[in-house]
Amino acid sequence: MSVRVRRIYEPPEPQDGVRVLVDRLWPRGLSKADARVDEWPKGLTPSNELRRWYHAGEGSYDEFADRYEAELTAPEAAELLDGLRDTARRGPVTLVTASRTPQQSHATVLARLLTA
Repeated sequence: MSVRVRRIYEPPEPQDGVRVLVDRLWPRGLSKADARVDEWPKGLTPSNELRRWYHAGEGSYDEFADRYEAELTAPEAAELLDGLRDTARRGPVTLVTASRTPQQSHATVLARLLTA
């Protein structure tokens, strides 16, 4: 199973496979045509409260990851996660995010859960 994380501002590559935007908000300054996003499951994104808490610097990345994983056990999120896992079993998936530090973001948590 091939799942990778990239910034959405990087140009799409043929090996991206299915490109999944994992941010709740559309990235600033990027057209939908340029982004070439195949899926946008907003129900998989961190809640606004969790996102604000993390960006305010109130906790560590590990604590954020734990809280986000707990959010992903909600029925809608769990169903979307299972669907994305099925997609990843069929071919490459690239989780795209506007985060400036994608390796310290929710996208990395999702990638780990998809490949576990």
